[in-house]
Amino acid sequence: MIKESLKGKKFVASYSGGKDSMLAIYRAIKAGLEPLCFIITYNKDRNLSWFHGVPKGVLDSVSKSLNIPIRLIETSGEEYTKNFENALTKAKEQGAEVCIFGDIDLEGHLKWCSERCENVGLEPCFPLWQEDRKKLVYEFLESGFTSTFTVINTKMLDDRFLGLTMTKDICNEIEKEGADICGENGEYHTFVSDGPIFKEKVKFKLGDKIENEGYSILPILEEF
Repeated sequence: MIKESLKGKKFVASYSGGKDSMLAIYRAIKAGLEPLCFIITYNKDRNLSWFHGVPKGVLDSVSKSLNIPIRLIETSGEEYTKNFENALTKAKEQGAEVCIFGDIDLEGHLKWCSERCENVGLEPCFPLWQEDRKKLVYEFLESGFTSTFTVINTKMLDDRFLGLTMTKDICNEIEKEGADICGENGEYHTFVSDGPIFKEKVKFKLGDKIENEGYSILPILEEF
């Protein structure tokens, strides 16, 4: 839920590259908030974004298509919290009043994100909070977004879904296998490359499959 009082305010968004953060951002824009920038934590040891593994060149393409700056928080694990707050502070200095997050119902995430905002004087906003996971997946797809499965937790889900484009039928298959349809428990990660707020589809390619400690991963690569 987005409060009516936030309409017209500038926001910074915690962006991951995946479907939930993108849907939250889309809802914020539709509700009349103005995007100032997105921030994404970037593992400086691996030269990829944390969690979703998106390289800088592809993030640059996303930024260009959205016409919204994406700022990298280059950080190691030890400096993660401090550097995240530093990025929020910079956004606030440039006019942001609100920070948008795509979390749905994990209380630990709510607490961590809210504390980061409170520490720097931004209002946290969770547009998807405590909504039905299946309805959120359907809303994302019905809105016209294109998303690719790039990481599968093979302890929770078969990796036959890896590399596929997300559809309702595929998400229903995931649910039938006993996994969460929204991947909120870490079953999978996605990369969003097109949709209603993109000016053009983001070009990228997928590398060879990597298997790492219970995860099957298709690396996201720049397409030249």
